[in-house]
Amino acid sequence: MKINENTSLSMPIKNMVGIIIAVAMGIFAYTELTSRLVSLETSRELFENDLLKRSEQVPVDQEQIFLIEDLYKSVEMIEKRIEDMMNNKVNISFLQKQTDKLLVDVETLKDKVRANKNGGHQ
Repeated sequence: MKINENTSLSMPIKNMVGIIIAVAMGIFAYTELTSRLVSLETSRELFENDLLKRSEQVPVDQEQIFLIEDLYKSVEMIEKRIEDMMNNKVNISFLQKQTDKLLVDVETLKDKVRANKNGGHQ
């Protein structure tokens, strides 16, 4: 079969309209799909740029600065209390040793007093 520009083709109009509608629907679907992809890519790019800008921002919120200063003062107070507590531990240890020595001395004195009372009555 030879096909050239003079070859005729007979087709029912119903089939031709169906083919034209199918081609038109395909072109419309392709256009919509392409448009949606471009829209999503643009949104993604804008989102990424926004994230980059936010990560580069320096917080200058005055309330945050006040909170940081307050926390710094609180930490200084806690460190001073800890230092005082360490000094208290040393003092308590020293006083405990002195108290133990005093108890021994008191017992020794009691023994001497008892010995004098027992020795004087005999």
